[in-house]
Amino acid sequence: MLLEDPIPGKSAAVFHGPMADELGFHLRRAQLASFRHFAHAVSAAEGITPGLYGMLQAIGNNPGLSQTALAIAMEVDRSSIVKVVDQLEQKGLIVRDASPSDRRRYRLQLTATGARALRRIQDAVMRQDRVFSARLDETERATLIDLLTRLYQPDSETPTARAGIGAES
Repeated sequence: MLLEDPIPGKSAAVFHGPMADELGFHLRRAQLASFRHFAHAVSAAEGITPGLYGMLQAIGNNPGLSQTALAIAMEVDRSSIVKVVDQLEQKGLIVRDASPSDRRRYRLQLTATGARALRRIQDAVMRQDRVFSARLDETERATLIDLLTRLYQPDSETPTARAGIGAES
């Protein structure tokens, strides 16, 4: 069955087969929708992507963080972290300086401009996040965050694992 080209602005009705019952398929579609919303509400005004925002948050909340620690915390390849740090540095949002104890390591810090930008961007992100998730009530939103967190955290970090629930004796 051939599908006709969709009307501009409308999505095509496509049969997804068994994929429509796969969690990963729906996680990816939700992520894409979230990123589109972020791009419209935040990136357009601030010139920052969700990935750069996450990096900026990590640096802002962990002054002196090394590039290697940032890569590990954000689950990014260590070789690509230099590009990200370069982008944030070129925007005047962070500085990197050599560690006094190991001149081969760089410590990352927000600049004053970066701290102001982070507060402004964070406010914009929180607003857009609430708009994006407006279809959910507060309980549903909290439940969804908890469920998603359980999917990506190692077993030892989940609330049920910490409580010893489901552990074999």
